[in-house]
Amino acid sequence: MTDSPLAISDHGSIRRITVNRPDKLNALNSATLDGLLVAFENAATNDSIRVVVLTGAGSKAFVAGADIAEMADLRPTDGRDFSLRGQRLMRRIETLPKPVIAMVNGFALGGGLELAMACHLRIAADSAKLGQPEINLGLIPGFGGTQRLLRLAGRSATLELCLLGAPIDATRAAQLGIVNRVFAAADLDAETMKIAEQLAQAAPLALRGTLDAVNVGGECGIEEGLQYETAQFGLMFSTDDMREGTRAFLERRKPVFNGR
Repeated sequence: MTDSPLAISDHGSIRRITVNRPDKLNALNSATLDGLLVAFENAATNDSIRVVVLTGAGSKAFVAGADIAEMADLRPTDGRDFSLRGQRLMRRIETLPKPVIAMVNGFALGGGLELAMACHLRIAADSAKLGQPEINLGLIPGFGGTQRLLRLAGRSATLELCLLGAPIDATRAAQLGIVNRVFAAADLDAETMKIAEQLAQAAPLALRGTLDAVNVGGECGIEEGLQYETAQFGLMFSTDDMREGTRAFLERRKPVFNGR
C-alpha cells in the first residue's frame, strides 16, 4: 500500500485524481484533504490539463465520508477548523476553471457526497449509495452539504437526507438531480471517460465562461445573473476559439480549439 492518500495520472489532457485509501473506504482525513487541495491547485494551473476526473480507489467506495477516527476526539475549535479545511477544498473544486467530474464508483456518504457535489458533474455506478448520515453521529454536514444539496435537490430532499441520515441509491439520486447520469458499474469508467474526452475537445475558454456564469450568476438575482452571462458571452468574441468554432460550423468540419 502506498503512503500517498492520492494516485494521480494523466490521460492526454484529462487528469485523473483517485483518493487512494481503499482500506479506509477512502475516508477523508486531514492529509487527504490537504493533498486534494494541492492536486486541484496543480490541475488549475497546468495548461495541458483541460478536464479533471475524481474517483475513489477500489470497487466499494468513492469516498465513504470524513475519517471518524480522526474526528472523534476533536475539540469545538478543532471541529470548526476541520470544517473550514474541508470547505476550502470543496470551494476550490467548485470554482476550478476547468470541468471536474466525480466518478462515483461506490459509497459517497457524508464528506464523500459533499466532495462529489462540489464537482461540476457527477456520474454514478448503479451500485452507488449516496447520503448525509452525520445525524447518526450526533453531527450535521460540515463540508457544505446542507448548502450544495439544497441547491441541487431542493429543500424537501435535503431535509430528508440530512434528518433521516439514510442513504439512497443512484437511481433516486439521479431523479433528485444529485447525480447527472447512472451507468452499470462495469461500464462506469469507460462511460465517464467518454464524457471527459468530449469536454477535453471543447473550447476551454467557453467551458470556463459557462462555469463562471452558472457558479457566479447562479448565486445572484436574475438581473445580475443575466448581466454576468452577457459579459461572458461578449468576452467569447475576443477568442480565437470562437472564430475557429464558427468557421468550422460554416465549413462543415470539426473544430480544433486551442484555448486562446
